[in-house]
Amino acid sequence: MKFNGFIAAIFVAIIIAYLFPEGIVLFPLKTITDIGIGFIFFFYGLKLSPPEFKLGFLNYKVHIAIQLATFVAFPLLALLCLPLFEAGTGSDLWIALFFLGTLPSTVSSSIVMVSLAKGNLPTAIFNASLSGLIGIFATPIWLSFFLSGSTDFEFLDVLIKLCWQIIIPLILGLFLQKFLGDFARKHSKKLGLLDKTTIILIVYSSFSNSFTSKIFSSVETIDLLKLTGIVILLFFIVYFGLGLICNILGFNLKDKITTQFCGTKKSLVHGSVMVKVIFGNSANTGLLLLPIMIYHSLQLILIAFYAENYKKRVLKAETSEETL
Repeated sequence: MKFNGFIAAIFVAIIIAYLFPEGIVLFPLKTITDIGIGFIFFFYGLKLSPPEFKLGFLNYKVHIAIQLATFVAFPLLALLCLPLFEAGTGSDLWIALFFLGTLPSTVSSSIVMVSLAKGNLPTAIFNASLSGLIGIFATPIWLSFFLSGSTDFEFLDVLIKLCWQIIIPLILGLFLQKFLGDFARKHSKKLGLLDKTTIILIVYSSFSNSFTSKIFSSVETIDLLKLTGIVILLFFIVYFGLGLICNILGFNLKDKITTQFCGTKKSLVHGSVMVKVIFGNSANTGLLLLPIMIYHSLQLILIAFYAENYKKRVLKAETSEETL
C-alpha cells in the first residue's frame, strides 16, 4: 500500500483548494500542468519496455477479456446506471460516473499488484501499457456520444489537444526510447514523482475552480452517498464477473489474477489528464474527478487484500507441484 502517501497528498490538495479557492500559487498553474501532462506521456513512451511488451503479447484470450472489461463492459454498466440520476445525461454526477467507466487501466499499480499476487507479470505489463494507449482514443470517443454539441465538448478540438499534449510527447518518447529508455526505466520511481506532482496540481486546480463556482453546493449529500455506493458496486460486479468469465474460459490461476486485477483498475493519472485536456478549466472538473478518486482509493485497498489471498493460493499450488 505504498500509494497511500499519494492519496493523502491529493486529499490535502482538496482541503487547500477549499480553504483557498482563489489560489495561493504564485506560478502560472495552467502552464505548469500543461507542460507536466506532456512530460507524463513523454516518459510513459520512454519507459515502455519492448522486450516485456513482446513477452506478454501472445496471451490473446487474457488481453481480449481485460480490454473488453475496461472499455466495453465498464462503460455499459455506467450507462445502465443512467435511470438512477433524475437529470439523465444532463446530470454532472452521471457524466462523472460515465467518465470513470471509460478510463483505461492503471500501469504501475496494476503491475505491482499482479506481481504481489504472483500473477502473470508479462501479460500484466502488456495489458497495462496497451490499455493506456487505447484509452487516449477510447475515452473521448465514448464521451463524444453524450457530450458532442455541448459548450464544454467539441470532439475535433479535443483531438487536437490530445495530439499536442499527449500523442506527440508519447511518440517522441517511443522514438527516443532506444537512447534514453534504459535511463528512464532505471529512474522510474524518481520520474514518477513528476507524474504525482502534476496530478496533485491538476486536482488542486480542478477543485479550486469547482469551489469558486460553488458547484458542490448544488449536490446533495444523499447524491454523493449514492455515487459512492454505485462506484463500489461497479467494482465488485466487474471483479467477480471477470472471475466467472475466467473460470468459464478455463484460465489458469495466474492468468485469472492478471485478468481480474488489470480489468478492474481505473487510472487516476489518465483521469486527471483527460479532465484537463477535455474539459479545460470548466467549473465542474472537480466534480468529474470525484468518482475516480473514490474508485482509486477503493481499488488499492481491495486489490491489495485480494492480492495477499491469491499469493497464498499460488504459493500453495507451487508447493504442491514441487512435492509431486
